[in-house]
Amino acid sequence: MLVLTRKNAEAVVVGGSGGFEQRFRITVLAIRGETVRLGFDVDPSIPVHRLEVWERIRANGRQTAHAEA
Repeated sequence: MLVLTRKNAEAVVVGGSGGFEQRFRITVLAIRGETVRLGFDVDPSIPVHRLEVWERIRANGRQTAHAEA
């Protein structure tokens, strides 16, 4: 697991170098106490889910192409 520290309004990009086109950017939108609000800028063809939603999808043998918050 890669662990990074980011401040409010800072981002992390997955891909975008070494022959990979930029496909995924995560930006810290707000930090309130122990809650962090994240923004995901991702190609629409890549599904994005909370872990518990992804686990339900996998358990049901389904896959979906739309983002679910």
